[in-house]
Amino acid sequence: MSGPGGWQIWVDTGGTFTDALGVDPQGRLRRAKILSTSALRGAIVRQISPTRLQVRADWSLPDGFIRGFRFRLLGSPPGRAAQEASVTRYDARASELDLSEAMAGDLPAGAPFEVRSHEEAPVLAARILTGTPPDRPLPAVAMRLATTLGTNALLTRQGVPTALFITEGFGDLLRIGTQQRPDLFALDIRRPEPLYAEVVEVRGRLAADGSILRPLDEEAADEAAARLAGRGIDSAAVALVHSHRNPELERSLKEILARRGFRHISCSSELAPFIRLLPRAETAVVDAYLAPILRAYLGRVRGDAGAGGRLHVMTSAGGLVAVEAVRPKDMLLSGPAGGVVGAAAAGRRSGFDRVIAFDMGGTSTDVARFAGDFEYSFEHEIGDAHLVSPALAIESVAAGGGSICWFDGHRRRGGPQSAGASPGPACYGAGGPLTLTDVNLLLGRLDPRRFEIPILDDAAARALDVLTETLRRRTGERPEKEALLAGFLDIANERMADAIRSVSLRRGYDPAEYALLAFGGAGGQHACRVADLLGIPAVLVPPDAGLLSALGLGQAVFERFAEEQV
Repeated sequence: MSGPGGWQIWVDTGGTFTDALGVDPQGRLRRAKILSTSALRGAIVRQISPTRLQVRADWSLPDGFIRGFRFRLLGSPPGRAAQEASVTRYDARASELDLSEAMAGDLPAGAPFEVRSHEEAPVLAARILTGTPPDRPLPAVAMRLATTLGTNALLTRQGVPTALFITEGFGDLLRIGTQQRPDLFALDIRRPEPLYAEVVEVRGRLAADGSILRPLDEEAADEAAARLAGRGIDSAAVALVHSHRNPELERSLKEILARRGFRHISCSSELAPFIRLLPRAETAVVDAYLAPILRAYLGRVRGDAGAGGRLHVMTSAGGLVAVEAVRPKDMLLSGPAGGVVGAAAAGRRSGFDRVIAFDMGGTSTDVARFAGDFEYSFEHEIGDAHLVSPALAIESVAAGGGSICWFDGHRRRGGPQSAGASPGPACYGAGGPLTLTDVNLLLGRLDPRRFEIPILDDAAARALDVLTETLRRRTGERPEKEALLAGFLDIANERMADAIRSVSLRRGYDPAEYALLAFGGAGGQHACRVADLLGIPAVLVPPDAGLLSALGLGQAVFERFAEEQV
């Protein structure tokens, strides 16, 4: 399980929380859970002096661990900037911390706060597991990582400016697309803008058999590359007609771009060497759009993994790839794929050969079907993007614990927007909106004592009051609060049940022949009701059990962890 003197660490970074499990050199199992913003949260017990606080936090950290972290008081009134300072001392035994500067006014007992590290969440989780303060290097760590960073960046369009180099005459190909109309009767059709910032039509043409009809105009390509580089664009996607039969022109163009200083070049003939230009071009654009972000992120994690450390990344197909070889287009379903692999192992351990994996996290719910073998998809869509890349067949809906419950002026809605890790649900105390987590809390379906961060019932109640007042102003009616909360649960449950129908009934499989295996931080609150809607049995497993198996722990450790969580 671990090499001599080394650590084995498994990390799943989601949109809200990062879960980590570690096996130390002596074979002892440990776990950690932090916010994906690299933050730890606690509550103030009392203010000893203007710069010294006694706090309540479930951290189990050594003295001085959070020295240098950024302290922030949560729940500041609207319009007022949050109070911040640096942590200069931390006494774990006395649960006291000193700040670099005094907070304005008296800090009330019970006020929530957070301390945030400058390192990435997987690195902070590794430090917590190994007990290594930030001012010391980590021991040798073999880390296996699943992350939704690429998916979130794609869905929120936070990639880098990208240039598309495509065969002359096809510059508008991605705008035209397939001409499919998902909403057949829509009169006001608003097509999303392409991911690329600029398109360059390349002179040079291959025949259908791969022979060169017209050589590449290298001079024109070089001029275009120089112009784009001068504008600060250094990420490019290359997709030429029939390059799946002959990659020669794409390779020549790649060399030109590299000479002009492009750092990230995604060639369709390398990423998806298949017929059909449109999906090849879309795949190359997505890869180039996300490559700088993901490579920088993985580089920071890899660089802090300790001398002799190793990093492997979970792919969308459920396999592990060395960080040096992974491509962005192969890790968009990294986190959900890990859950599916883990659900299959957990189902077998519970005596079920056929399971429907039900992974409800903070941002989304991901479902997949397993019947003795994994089901794969070789073309899939993430948001507006269509990719040619192998992936486990997973259906995702924007219904997670952080899904915002709101009123759009006509009807009550649950999601697709999420409160994420910051500010998070209202009950986290950071000024967030009403979410499904708050709904479950107010209905008595959650135990605040089981959370590893402070949970504030009154903050959730205030968010509910704001929503009911909004409904009263817009509709003239004030709904009964419990009925309103129950309605939001019904909306979420039906959306999740419909996702399960997509992977079962609509593909010709009877869900009654499967067990619903629920996991994830929010799965237990909804799984039984969803199972009732579908008429199938529900099996609840520890939230991290799927992560253990998915990222490669042995069966003995998997069973030991499951027994410890019961």
